Parts: sequence; structure tokens; C-alpha cells
Amino acid sequence: MAVSENRIVSSKKEIHGWWNGIEPYGMRECTSERLLINPYNGCEHGCFFCYAHAFPGYFAHFRKTGVITVFKDFDKVVEEQLEKIRVASCGYLSPVTDPFQPINEKYRLTEKIMEVFVRRNVPVEIVTKGEISEDAIRLLKKQEHSFAQLSTLTLDEEKRRWMMKGGASTEELLRNVERLSNEDIFTVCRIDPLLPYITSDEKELEELIEKVVDAGASHIITSCVDIPRAMERETYEKIESRYGKEMRRKYERLYVEEMNGRRHARIEYRRKLLGMVREICEKKGVTMGLCMEFEKVVEGGKVRFKGLNQEFMTSTNCEGIDIPIYVKRGGDDKFSPVDGCYGNCLACYHSFEEARCGIEDLKKAGAWKLKDYMRWSKIIEGKRMKQTVLDV
Repeated sequence: MAVSENRIVSSKKEIHGWWNGIEPYGMRECTSERLLINPYNGCEHGCFFCYAHAFPGYFAHFRKTGVITVFKDFDKVVEEQLEKIRVASCGYLSPVTDPFQPINEKYRLTEKIMEVFVRRNVPVEIVTKGEISEDAIRLLKKQEHSFAQLSTLTLDEEKRRWMMKGGASTEELLRNVERLSNEDIFTVCRIDPLLPYITSDEKELEELIEKVVDAGASHIITSCVDIPRAMERETYEKIESRYGKEMRRKYERLYVEEMNGRRHARIEYRRKLLGMVREICEKKGVTMGLCMEFEKVVEGGKVRFKGLNQEFMTSTNCEGIDIPIYVKRGGDDKFSPVDGCYGNCLACYHSFEEARCGIEDLKKAGAWKLKDYMRWSKIIEGKRMKQTVLDV
């Protein structure tokens, strides 16, 4: 459905962490904390496999009408929230909708929010299938831990256009990688998701990874596409419309595992596919991580999910870059990184060491809200006051 218009609404929605914590079911694979921000709800790129199509609220409205919801002055809302905290993790633009879809050329909320973070010396990352603006590159370059992720699903431009209605061309995406690399900005290539039998050919993947590495990518993130139950029939119909009934039957036979309301390919197939990508990455001299890849296991009669990054990741953090937690100390106006912190909260969860950032809660690798960051800020302020007394 073509986007015919947009609507502007006021919103006080809060920046927050990941949707799931590691407990009680193990349904978290993201190693580091992030502050998630979606300035737009709805996406003009139109990836047919996008799980956001199954979301309620503004996303359901977009799915029905093609109208994108824009959060008025959301950069100011984010700024007010950052002013309330003394503990921060890297800002994430955007976890669901593309921050550089065409509508951003009009509203520029992405760059405005990036400016809010960078002005306070808080890292920010962008994840996009679109064309990155020069202003965004300038802001990324300005802050030492800020970085970019580019989704490049295939080198076959015809196949890419079938998978998504909009977004940058394959050639433009590779040029994005080069532009970032030329500015010494850490760049990740997301081959995420892989579509079995369609974009999973070993030779094609090797060529794709070679090209993005030559362009300057330092890390690869991958996954095997999962299918929300709410989208199952139309997903199969989309595949059948191009590749025929036999391909649809192959998918129906492959997608028999269900986790958290989504169909997943058989674990044996996923292990073979992800292992192949890891071997290619090792051959090309680049690290690799996974996004939301789990194995369902039964322990003591209870279902739990094991993140496959434990098995396949070849970097310290799943995004390939180590970004510490940032804190605002004393009367400082800006945040600064915590010494000795690698930002790998899941590693702290599995260890018995004290949290290097000084926030023991972060070892729990939970699904954190703004109120948690505000609570931790009181801990940081308390430590500052205690140190002031000792110094007197």
C-alpha cells in the first residue's frame, strides 16, 4: 500500500530498553543495553517480512491505511527525558521503523534526536535500509562510540525490490558503507533476515559479504527470517506468488517450530545456515553476531530459550562494537563512559563479578524502562554525595 499522507500526533512515550529480559525465559540475545527510539510509526520501505506488520496501535493503523504517524517535536520529548537521568546507554534509531525513510526528509526527527544524544556525549546508533544524510554522518563522527548499521539483504537488485517496496538500492547501500568507512565510523552490515532457499545460497552470500567488507564493514549481523503467526498466510502467499507452490510447501515444511507467537525454521536448518555464514565471515576476516536467534529447550519440565549467539557469535558484543555504559558525574553537563566497562551486560549476568558500571541491576539483563534509569541515577548521585563528604 502506498503512503498517501501522514498524521502528526503529540506523544510523551518514553525511551526504554529491550522488550524482553533474560529472565524468566531466556528470551533476550542482545548483549548490550540500548535506549530505543521510534520517531515514526509505520515505514515506507514496505519489507513484506517485517514483523512490525503484526503490531497493534499506530502500526496497525499504518497497515490498514498506509498513513505514517509522526510524533510531533519528539526530539524535545527525548531531550527532557535525557535531562532527568545520570545513567545512559547508547541510543538506538530505530528498532522497528527505518529512521531514514523518505518521510524523514521532511521532518528530520532522526537528525534532531541524534543531536540531542551527541550534544550530551551519549552514543547513538542508526539502523537503516535507506540513504544516510550528511548531517547524520557528521553527528556519528562527532561522538566516539556512535556507529551505524546498514541492512543489505542481497546483491540481486531485482530480488531486493521484490522483498521491499522502498529503501535504497543495493548500489546505494554499498556506497553508504563506503561513506561511513571513509569517515572512520564503525559500520555493521545486517544480512538480516536471510530467507531460506531465496537469499541463502552460499556462493551469493560469500559474494555479498566480500563486497560489504571491501566497502568497509567491520561486522556482520544475520538471522533466519521468522514469521509471526498473524502474518503466516500472507507471507506464504507472497512467496508463492513469485516462486511457486513448491517453494511455499518447502516453507510450510521448514517452519514448524513456534516461539513467542512466531514460526521459526527447524533448529537443524538454522544451525547449518548460521554456521555457513560464520565460516564465510571468518574467511573474510570479519566478526559476526546474530539477532534474535533462539533454540527452545525444556529444563525440568519448563520451557526456556537459549540464545544462539553463545554458539555462533565471534565478537564480544552482538553488534561488534564495545560501548560502555555512560554516566554523568558531579556537576558535569555531559555524560562520560565508565572505565573498564565493555557494555556486555549479558556477560555480567553469567559471571559472579560485580558490575563494572556500578549498577548491579544491569547484571540482570532486564527489560528496562525510563523509571529504572531514573532510579539508577539516584544511585550515581548518592555515590557522588558520599565521595564529596569523604573529600571534605
